Amino acid sequence: MIPIKPIPVSQTSSDETGKGRRTNISEVPALVQQQYLTPGAISLQSLPPLSLYIHFPWCVKKCPYCDFNSHEVKNQFDEQAYLDAVRSDLEAALPMIWGRKIYTIFIGGGTPSLMSAAGLDRLFSDVRTLLPIDSAAEITMEANPGTFEAEKFKQYRRSGVNRLSIGIQSFDSKHLSALGRIHNGDEAQRAIAIAQENFDNFNLDLMFALPSQTIAESIADLEIALSFQANHLSLYHLTLEPNTYFAKYPPAIPDDDLSAEMQEQIQLRMAAAGYEHYEVSAFAKAGKASRHNLNYWNFGDYLGIGAGAHSKLSFPNRIIRQVRHKQPKMYMDAVAGGHPVQESHEISKNDLAFEFMLNTLRLNQGFDAALFYERTGLLLNSIETPLNQAEQRGLLLRDHLKIQPTELGRRFLNDLQSIFL
Repeated sequence: MIPIKPIPVSQTSSDETGKGRRTNISEVPALVQQQYLTPGAISLQSLPPLSLYIHFPWCVKKCPYCDFNSHEVKNQFDEQAYLDAVRSDLEAALPMIWGRKIYTIFIGGGTPSLMSAAGLDRLFSDVRTLLPIDSAAEITMEANPGTFEAEKFKQYRRSGVNRLSIGIQSFDSKHLSALGRIHNGDEAQRAIAIAQENFDNFNLDLMFALPSQTIAESIADLEIALSFQANHLSLYHLTLEPNTYFAKYPPAIPDDDLSAEMQEQIQLRMAAAGYEHYEVSAFAKAGKASRHNLNYWNFGDYLGIGAGAHSKLSFPNRIIRQVRHKQPKMYMDAVAGGHPVQESHEISKNDLAFEFMLNTLRLNQGFDAALFYERTGLLLNSIETPLNQAEQRGLLLRDHLKIQPTELGRRFLNDLQSIFL
């Protein structure tokens, strides 16, 4: 955490030697000082850790269940033009994070592994030039098994990626076809083998409750994943999100009872394999939880750059959210025009408690009670009524040190979160 008291006098930023220097607040552009460093609705005693998210918006093919900001590559995309825009976007955002160190980086998409090795190397060079990066930073890149090339991933590792997140979804080719994935089961296993040669820290994404999937098939997928000894598994229930092809043309998926049984069997198998179920959909070996995602779930800060990227940034007296333009060309044009941010708003004092609980209640072990004040500037007794209500309904456990969802609260998480709305 960064103590706030020194901010009115100076902040730390990196110089060319990387040793850091003291930067007078007068160097921060006046508009930023006026908008964000003046008295506001709250008062934070410290700033949370800061992460960097970089969005790569292109995919080979749009999956029918996907509601992320991704766009099919119909023609060859201009990688250098996009990286130019990302650098300009980051340069323009620097006053918002003046002097703050980056502790985790996540390159998501889309399909970032469509990026050339030279392009990724250039991207990291730009980021390191502009930002102070913690020497132990976790740097994750999402990868699609249909884009794996052994030599390219060796170069990704040399460029600085130290954690991969591989979108397997299933090892069953018929289920992959139903999901519209561009890889088959054999290619999924080959991709993991390439990852193992170059990375000692990687995550596998799997989905369950797929169209026509049985419990036995979901466990078979899990057993293959476990055989690769991944440090982290993200296990997602297929959901039919609005504004997707599956929402318009829904496939036949397992009913609630069958999918609940799948989920229960998966959780039992993961526990037997020694993985901690630390978040709704996340399982990790000891010490291998996703640091980047933990920062999100603990209501930390993140700067998002790239098409459609989201940011949450804290200042001494306010917390703001921003969204970049989503369509890649529109985003690049907006960056060129000096306004990459499409939407920006300050989180109201009334909404802060809900946003905090929306994130932190995803953690199975809950959060330290002191974190609420630390991240929102609000006293815990400001949510005494909903806390009591959640506790009385058996959805929450708490004492003066910790607040934690019960097993019932985890099963009915939406109900628990909505109490704080």
